[in-house]
Amino acid sequence: MFEKLKNLLIEELDVDENAITLDAELTNDLGVNSLELADLILLCEEKFNIVIDDEDLHTFITIRDVVEYLETHKD
Repeated sequence: MFEKLKNLLIEELDVDENAITLDAELTNDLGVNSLELADLILLCEEKFNIVIDDEDLHTFITIRDVVEYLETHKD
C-alpha cells in the first residue's frame, strides 16, 4: 500500500520521491496543501475503491496515517 500511495504522490502531485517516507508529514515535510490533499483523497478513493469519510481527514498527518487508513478500509 505504501508503494501505491507513494506512486500517486509522485505521479499526480509531483512530490519528491526521496522525501516520501512513512513518517513524512503531508503538509510540513511534503508540502501538500489543502487542495492537493483533496486531490489525493479523490485519487485514493478512485484507485482503491473506497470512500474516505470527511471526519477522518483530520487524522491524515503522516504517510503512515494514510497507509494505515487505506489498509483498514479497503475491500
